Amino acid sequence: MVVVSAGAINSAALLLRSASDKHPNGLANGSDVVGRHYMGHVNSVLMALSKCPNPTVFQKTLALNDFYFGSEDWEYPMGHISFVGKLDLHALRAGAPAIAPGWSLELMAKHSLDFWLTSEDLPDPNNRVTVNRKGEVVLSYAPNNLTGHEKLKAKLKSLMQQQSACSMHGHDCHQGWFARNLFVGDRIPLAGVAHQNGTIRFGDDPRTSALDRNCKAHEVDNLYVVDASFFPSSAAVNPALTIMANALRVGDHLLERMAEQSTAVAAGSERGVKHAI
Repeated sequence: MVVVSAGAINSAALLLRSASDKHPNGLANGSDVVGRHYMGHVNSVLMALSKCPNPTVFQKTLALNDFYFGSEDWEYPMGHISFVGKLDLHALRAGAPAIAPGWSLELMAKHSLDFWLTSEDLPDPNNRVTVNRKGEVVLSYAPNNLTGHEKLKAKLKSLMQQQSACSMHGHDCHQGWFARNLFVGDRIPLAGVAHQNGTIRFGDDPRTSALDRNCKAHEVDNLYVVDASFFPSSAAVNPALTIMANALRVGDHLLERMAEQSTAVAAGSERGVKHAI
């Protein structure tokens, strides 16, 4: 048994590089879906600043999905909101603009509340991983479903501005609640591939998928792929737990399959011994 788990980009590249006379389009790629339908989510970081400091240490322990499937003023899915692990001056230094003259990055970090917003991107066959003539991995991607993401950002800003006022600073602060007076947002660029998925999708039809329900290649009986490549859609949450759960599921299947093979081999050996006698 061969189990591939190199991430949705490199697993696809590995199969594409493994072309042969039997698999001219790449290993297990008779459907021509290997490398296609790349998804990585529409992600943004939104940092809110106020006059009062934010002393939180384990900030990422809170999230909300109230607008995952839409809201009263937008009937379509928007996505997931969670906190980012607390930003510090080193994280801000990478690309923070000079939006608050006179504040150091360290001071900004101490006064920030930091959000991660995730919206689902849709499986587009033209968003894909390929390998060029030099053997280099090429990722081609055009973002989609951006309107829902912008609605999610606007909803978060609106809610924060509606919260109760601080007794000291009014609506410039988060004391008691977290009304804020300044927002800094930035989309995560293409190089941010932590949520990569979808490039070796599973399904029941070998014409439209590369893997079966157990993440075994339709065309190669001993080949399995257990990273996020198998996703047929990306949802709007971090894929890590789904990857882990599916890997455990496939692991159980492999144990059962290997046990069956061992039983069959043992039975065959026993019949051979009896025949010889």
